[in-house]
Amino acid sequence: MVNTAYGEKVADDSKEATPTDLGHDVEEGTHEPAKLSRGLQGRHMQMIAIGGSIGAGLFVGSGSSLQSGGPASLLLGFIIIGVMLLCTVQALGELAVLYPVNGAFYVYGVRFIDPAWGFAMGWQYAIGWLITLPFEITAAGLTIDYWHHYNIGIWIAVFLTTLIIVQFFGVKGYGEVEFVLGIIKIIAVLGFIIFGIVVDCGGVPGDDRGYIGFRYWDDTEHGNRAFRNGFKGFCSVFVNAAFAFGGTELVGLAAAEAANPRKSLPKATKQVFWRITGFYVVSLLIMGLIVPNSSPDLLNSSGANTKASPFVLAIEYAGVRGLPSVFNAVITISVMSVANSCTYGSTRTMQALAQGGMGPKFLSWIDKKGRPVWPVVIQMAFGLLAFINEAETGSTVFNWLLALTGLSSFFVWGSICLSHIRFRAGWKAAGRSLDDLPFRSQVGVYGSYLGLFLVVISLAATFYVDLFPIGGTPTGGAESFFEGYIAAPIAIALFVFWKLWTRDTGFLVKVHEMDLDTGRRDFQDIPGDDEPEPRHMSVGRRVSRALF
Repeated sequence: MVNTAYGEKVADDSKEATPTDLGHDVEEGTHEPAKLSRGLQGRHMQMIAIGGSIGAGLFVGSGSSLQSGGPASLLLGFIIIGVMLLCTVQALGELAVLYPVNGAFYVYGVRFIDPAWGFAMGWQYAIGWLITLPFEITAAGLTIDYWHHYNIGIWIAVFLTTLIIVQFFGVKGYGEVEFVLGIIKIIAVLGFIIFGIVVDCGGVPGDDRGYIGFRYWDDTEHGNRAFRNGFKGFCSVFVNAAFAFGGTELVGLAAAEAANPRKSLPKATKQVFWRITGFYVVSLLIMGLIVPNSSPDLLNSSGANTKASPFVLAIEYAGVRGLPSVFNAVITISVMSVANSCTYGSTRTMQALAQGGMGPKFLSWIDKKGRPVWPVVIQMAFGLLAFINEAETGSTVFNWLLALTGLSSFFVWGSICLSHIRFRAGWKAAGRSLDDLPFRSQVGVYGSYLGLFLVVISLAATFYVDLFPIGGTPTGGAESFFEGYIAAPIAIALFVFWKLWTRDTGFLVKVHEMDLDTGRRDFQDIPGDDEPEPRHMSVGRRVSRALF
């Protein structure tokens, strides 16, 4: 007996999974009139893994963490979240290569943890992206204020129209946009690292600070310290780090539309370590060296206030003219890249939920070009919420909407790790060998335990700093606390709702009843899938393969 996608128990050989079963093999196709397009190539998958996460969280939000926690806390916090993501993406890679199914990690939650938990995570993830889109569009409009003040409504309309146009090209349009914007962001980060090293060594003629070194890590006379605000300052870094890394898991969601997940997914997951190290840790280390953490300019570094971006401030403090505007343009591009990811993450998740019977049926319809039409329409409609900011009370409403997404990334990442742990238990209970897996997590199941542990620690740290904010009184105000932690009760409410709706009184799918075959791809039947890698490659090609 095994659990089907809906949690029903059927004999292994009694019937084949129906086309509407959650988690069908999108690679081999079904009897449905249309299915998601497999238009994502390896280079697209590479850029989705990195491009979907580099945005305002890194370029702008890191400034508030620098000011509240100091450069050392900022670095440690991002390293911890980076290790968590490394373990999470490795676990996701193992599952997504074996099961390149529509819905990815939400499906894994249904199949290996509990259908109600999968339902809760799926809808929380979809809602999170739905609400993030208007925020990112607004943020993109606000970045224009760096040059000249215009009515933000004009830019909201321009950017939303641009996203609508991209949707007409389906998944290939999404992949190409991410590929181009991802390259721009990578070049910008690498350029900043080189620039920052020169500044720190006193190599900029117009910078009268001379050699800086680690001056701002131990300059108590001017209020610059490696650790600011003690333990609370350290805990305050986690939520900003999670926001900065958000979207890294999209590479697993994209597996259903990858031309060859067996090759592209392992490459994407294996290189996450180098990307986290190079593009986050190193850039933040350099930024923390050349930007004084006591600077009052950092107090407003949130949202899309690029005038308070620590990366832009680093260039301005060095006295280099023209370059701050260039980097502000990069931030605008980065924000639009995240907005593009929003449209992908929400629409594919909603379509998968509906296809599995966990959402309105009309959302599951896919047109002949492989586009989930109604989820796209709903996502674009949510983009109109960006105009709420034009109202007097718009910011209050918008902040509460954003609060719904506050901790959703932690819940999703924790679910991926737990799904992998449970999957390994079910795989072992079925008497199957790890050698049968086409790709194994490089950190193994213990990496998933570590990732899950770090998720719990991060949630506890966030709860602590929300309950006892920096410079605030105990409890810090009910409104502020619930804005920071409202995602938790919503996840519980969704879980309970599905339990009541399905009248399911059980908890956790039993390991010996797990469905280990629906949606599983037989890679031995795919021509060219096991072609050996070239043994001799030029240095240029090795660099290219490392990036793409």
